[in-house]
Amino acid sequence: MESTAPAEPRRAPEPPDPEHLATIEARRVALQADFARIVPPGGRVVWEIGCGHGHFLTAYAAAHPAALCLGVDQDAFRVRRAVKKQERAGLTNLHFLRAEARLFLDTLPPGVGLAAIFILFPDPWPKRRHHKHRLLQADFFRALAARAGQATPFCFRTDHEEYFREVEQLLAAHPDWRIVPGAPWPFEETTVFEQKAPSHHSLVAVRR
Repeated sequence: MESTAPAEPRRAPEPPDPEHLATIEARRVALQADFARIVPPGGRVVWEIGCGHGHFLTAYAAAHPAALCLGVDQDAFRVRRAVKKQERAGLTNLHFLRAEARLFLDTLPPGVGLAAIFILFPDPWPKRRHHKHRLLQADFFRALAARAGQATPFCFRTDHEEYFREVEQLLAAHPDWRIVPGAPWPFEETTVFEQKAPSHHSLVAVRR
């Protein structure tokens, strides 16, 4: 017997919070100023997403003086620590910015490309109800591909096996990326997170 109870009215989506929108716009303007200062028109950058205290990218920039290296993190304290490392090392090809990854990518000037992408030990958001917060999803890989040149490497390392397998499957089916089986990790520098991890998994994919 069909229920005669009236259907619950569908809730209208909540309007965007004006204060949050203003914060995002202020961060976008600040990023545009940073890019104008440090990224030449048509340049290519090595990008580390979630740079933490800057251990990895500082070592990478020192070993690759011709590469323009940008590290981003949402945590202001971590970025300040990373900037101090850059200043002590005197590396002019290295910059650390406070930014969310998607906003960084959206704000990157037209014509600027990604030479390499690193993401090391990101928050796996392990509870299933939080998986929607994971950065590495199909739409983000499409956005990365739009800025990556042919054969630009995407380098991913994590100690969370379930997240690794999810990303591995996602990339294996993605039209813009190809996993390179057995590819060597392009640059080794042990991070704080890696020191704490009993084991980890790594993959390298390239832009098709």
